[in-house]
Amino acid sequence: MKELFNDYVSSLETYIMFQIKQEAQRLTPELTARGRKPISLSMGAPVEMPPELVQNALKKAVDGNDMHTYTSPKGEKYLLDAIAKKMKDKYGIEFDTTSEICALIGSKEGIANTVRALINPVKEMKDRDIIMIPDPGYASYKEMVKVSGGMSYGIPLTAENNYMPNLDEAAENLEKDGYSMKRVKALVINYPNNPLGAICTLDYLKQAVEFCKKHKILLISDAAYVDLTFEGAPKAHSIFEVEGAKDAAIEFFSFSKPYSMTGWRIGWVCGNKDAVGIFSKLKSTIDTGIYKPIQKAASEILNSQEGEEYIKEANARFERKQKIMLNGLKELGWPIEKLNPPKATFYLWLPIPPKYKTSKEFTDDVLRKSGIMLVPGSGFGKNGEGWFRLSIVAAEEQFEEVIKRLKEDGFRFE
Repeated sequence: MKELFNDYVSSLETYIMFQIKQEAQRLTPELTARGRKPISLSMGAPVEMPPELVQNALKKAVDGNDMHTYTSPKGEKYLLDAIAKKMKDKYGIEFDTTSEICALIGSKEGIANTVRALINPVKEMKDRDIIMIPDPGYASYKEMVKVSGGMSYGIPLTAENNYMPNLDEAAENLEKDGYSMKRVKALVINYPNNPLGAICTLDYLKQAVEFCKKHKILLISDAAYVDLTFEGAPKAHSIFEVEGAKDAAIEFFSFSKPYSMTGWRIGWVCGNKDAVGIFSKLKSTIDTGIYKPIQKAASEILNSQEGEEYIKEANARFERKQKIMLNGLKELGWPIEKLNPPKATFYLWLPIPPKYKTSKEFTDDVLRKSGIMLVPGSGFGKNGEGWFRLSIVAAEEQFEEVIKRLKEDGFRFE
């Protein structure tokens, strides 16, 4: 039956996090017998319970009248109003709930469907529409573009460019590589960044808006980690703090990371009314929205004091866990003082030991010997080779165990 499916779907790879999980499950009996039961530092998913307020609000909403019927794919008014208030209070930006905001079944769904709406699929690579994406960047961006029949073009994020690449230079390189900026439909940016944890300046966001206006392309800002910053970190901005950004941009937000609501699948997109309008029409043909009680509970946590305190406490926990891991890795020879550890997200981006040829070779070895699940940097783009990503979402005691295993099993940066 495989021949019935289109070329784009047939060429897809399983999401790298699920590949790692499947391999860990296969090895679990052997690893457990050796005292190395798998510890996951791969998936970017908080393990804490969501705030009590949102849990209780969900339970209450389930018993409400008219809560189990179809909802609008665009989102219920109480959720859209709560989102508009959040954007106004936090960033000082007014949004029209009827035309500039749409609820999402998670920001991943939203970005994927936006890409789908932008690309006109063709078979020949040279003729495909292009989406410019960060490299290293979220592993799903490339596959989202591929399954839509387009082509992704990676823009290198490096320490040398302070993880804020020159976009005009990126456009020049795209042309030098034989492609045309006329085929580019959108630029994707992601700050704070997955997997790097990098934060960009407001001035850089201005440059991104100007670039997209100049080339008449859509700016897609993935702000899933905008709330995950440590004390003393630079402010993580919304693209709409840039004057005129609504002319060229949309921005995606998630409840998953700040409130540990990954399984609830809820987020939102806001911005340019034409882009949000087309996206809303597309959603009306492919889904019937988010379960109303989830929307109701999400609307209550979004502007609450409890929600703000939860985020603050969670970020403090992530910072403590980061310190535990960094101290342990330093003892194992990693040049931590040279790496400028991030002040945002719950990721660490680290070089593989020099004796390994590839990042996958290293992460596979760590999994087989120590039962520790890490993500090879190559999974985030070609510029990720030589690095690996580590998530600091596990319980604190597990990080002590991770360091203990690495020491006992001979993993050092040498």
